[in-house]
Amino acid sequence: MEILIQRVLQALNLTDDFYNHIDEGCLRLRISDVPSNTIGEQAYCIIGARESYLNALKIGQWAGFSCSLINSIDKALIINKLGETHTNIEGFLEDNSLGETNNNVLIDLLEHEVQHHGQLIRYAYANQIQFPKSWNTRYTV
Repeated sequence: MEILIQRVLQALNLTDDFYNHIDEGCLRLRISDVPSNTIGEQAYCIIGARESYLNALKIGQWAGFSCSLINSIDKALIINKLGETHTNIEGFLEDNSLGETNNNVLIDLLEHEVQHHGQLIRYAYANQIQFPKSWNTRYTV
């Protein structure tokens, strides 16, 4: 269990590093010539998933997706929400024991966060965005 929690927190840190690293103008970037939302809209999905999976952890079951991020092109707001959701998840994991249902929800959260890492790597390559050092270390990008 401890390794799962460690990996979730590592994934949250990596996402936070990526958004802290990029310029605000990057939030509007897409991947050209393919169906694509923006890097900022990726943040909306990540933040909403963090909030929704935390809610599922608290009640022991999935209760749907919702997101409190109201603007996907405001870097300060995104950074604030990433920090808030990271802190809330970490606090919950420190203060609560997890049963089998919550283990599965936590794995779902980890899979979702890491899946977005793969997407953000494609966005960065497509738009010639440099990666933060933590991503170079973790993913050899």
